Amino acid sequence: MLAKSRYFLRHTARDLTDEQAGLRTTASALCIGGLIKHVTAVERGWAAFIVEGPASVKDAAGETEEGRAEREDGFRMLPGDTLAGVLKAYEEAADATDELVRTLPDLGVTWPLPEAPWTEPGTEWSLRGVLLHIGTETAQHAGHADILRETLDGAQSMA
Repeated sequence: MLAKSRYFLRHTARDLTDEQAGLRTTASALCIGGLIKHVTAVERGWAAFIVEGPASVKDAAGETEEGRAEREDGFRMLPGDTLAGVLKAYEEAADATDELVRTLPDLGVTWPLPEAPWTEPGTEWSLRGVLLHIGTETAQHAGHADILRETLDGAQSMA
């Protein structure tokens, strides 16, 4: 499922210029390149969580202004970003996650989730649950990217 969702997200960016990858085509602040950057960061972050547990996660509850700006930049194509570079970083993150999955001895191991406004205190996820979350988030953002692309030039990726 994760491989298929990754494919659709990458496929949505086919034949786009760097400028097109950074365009906001709806009322949302999202752009295709920014979604790919975000999913790359999400995948890297959750892969670190699988290996290191909650110590790998920034404190979401006490987020700073600088932290919010950094997170928002993770959804944008910034000066110097290229679509090729964003896609390459995503490929590297995906390859690293795939290798991690191949080497995990037990998907049933659990870690407590860090405290955050959107997480019930004491919640734990298994490594399997973390991987399912990566797949779910990737699929959700592939759908967002499909809408953005269709709004941009009528091309559809998932229809």
